[in-house]
Amino acid sequence: MTFKNFIGVDVSKRNLDLCLVKEQEKPSFYRCLNTTSAITETLTIICNEHGLDRDCVLLCAEHTSYYTRPLQQVCIEGSYKLWLENAAQIKCSQGVQRGKDDKQDAGRIAIYAQRFADKATILQASKLVYEQLAYLSAERELLLKDASKYRAQLKDEADFIDPAFFKAKKKRTQRLIKELEASLAAIEKQISTLIDSDADCRQQYKLLTSIDGIGKQVAVHTIIETKGFTRFTDPRKFACHAGVAPFKYFSGSSIRSANKVSHRANKKLKTLLHMAALSVLRMKNELRDYFDRKVAEGKNKMSVINAIRAKLIARMFAVVNKNIKYQKRLQSPIA
Repeated sequence: MTFKNFIGVDVSKRNLDLCLVKEQEKPSFYRCLNTTSAITETLTIICNEHGLDRDCVLLCAEHTSYYTRPLQQVCIEGSYKLWLENAAQIKCSQGVQRGKDDKQDAGRIAIYAQRFADKATILQASKLVYEQLAYLSAERELLLKDASKYRAQLKDEADFIDPAFFKAKKKRTQRLIKELEASLAAIEKQISTLIDSDADCRQQYKLLTSIDGIGKQVAVHTIIETKGFTRFTDPRKFACHAGVAPFKYFSGSSIRSANKVSHRANKKLKTLLHMAALSVLRMKNELRDYFDRKVAEGKNKMSVINAIRAKLIARMFAVVNKNIKYQKRLQSPIA
């Protein structure tokens, strides 16, 4: 798809700053509230003032979680072409920058879109269930951290605070923990209801949890991150996203190191996959045999565990692509 005009959008909580870049013309700047009605009106004004065809305009914005939701809704409903790009990708492409303001950032994003339009990934409408699952999972993580924090206080302070004073605090804290646990149970129930409400989501969940080591949280987060295995279709790319794929690090003859994973990754997903790998190692299966064999050969244990994480990702994509539950391999009897 060929684009002739580019609109950079700097998204904040309250406002959007927009910069239109056209060939051989000075940039034009606009500002509007971060609401669907204001965004729709502003985009209509831009197209009318400059005689733009929507199919030839590429909008580009940094992905800032739910702050971009009004913009996404307007672009999907209005058939605008929107490219949500990683903020770090835009920043690293622009060299050394001095100064910062929203108007300037919108211009930089527009220039980025113009330079790399051939790499643009246009936003497509996706099922609401994936967005709802993402919100519930984020809320769940927040409540889990709070509950863990309060439990840690009860454990760490018990021996160092006056018993009478601590008894009162313990009562208050336990009440908070109980309320948090009730909220967590409600969220878990709502997540299960959401999964059951969508046929594709329900089937993918069943397929993923048929794999040894893949529990509810790994399955749910994988479905969310892949948007039902539409955002990612290649297990290698998803492994890179999750911080599992190793990369080479060497330069000339002086800088050399073993292959290692990148820190640019979805840390939560990486943690879940690590726990899944440890879980599967406690079972009696071919992955446990693989781990024991590689460690006996002198391989680093963490490197082997990382390889198991990659194998679990490959299995998840395989069962979804083939639409069949995972079938365990029959181990040949030992003579």
